Amino acid sequence: MDGVRVVLTYADYVTLPDDGRRYEILDGELAVTPAPGRRHQSIVGELFSLLHAHVKARGLGQVFVSPFDVILDDTSIVQPDIVYIAGARLSIVAERGVEGAPSLAVEVISPSTRQRDRNAKLQLYARHGVPHFWIIDPETRSIDAYVLRSGAYVLEAHAAGDDPLRAGPFPDLAIPTPTFWA
Repeated sequence: MDGVRVVLTYADYVTLPDDGRRYEILDGELAVTPAPGRRHQSIVGELFSLLHAHVKARGLGQVFVSPFDVILDDTSIVQPDIVYIAGARLSIVAERGVEGAPSLAVEVISPSTRQRDRNAKLQLYARHGVPHFWIIDPETRSIDAYVLRSGAYVLEAHAAGDDPLRAGPFPDLAIPTPTFWA
């Protein structure tokens, strides 16, 4: 049976243990990472608070924070750190998670997820039509905001150090990045 690839599905995913680890299935392959650390969670909390307030005040849709499943298809189930679903697409939000491509997926890089977030997830999100993808890198104190054009991501905005981030799907929001690096 050498060379036979086992493809995992959503049915396999729901049987995984609730043991504090983060499980995702990327194109049928299991990805496991430890629970995120303090710095990671602090950044996620700050950004979620900002986006949630902005979205709620303007009635733009809904923002969710991980762990919350995004079921891109039966063999790709991910848990981005933050997901935003625009109001016109709220029908894809179910009790079990987001069933389809969210309007925005945000990943905060941890040492154990750096390669996966910048490569495999970037390609996966593009292939499944996620219009906006942000990568926050605490080590370099930077945020890269990508927009999907013709099936591939193009860098829309880059914020480094204390530069605010202005990017889709929230062009009218200047995100004050120094709060992330404190």
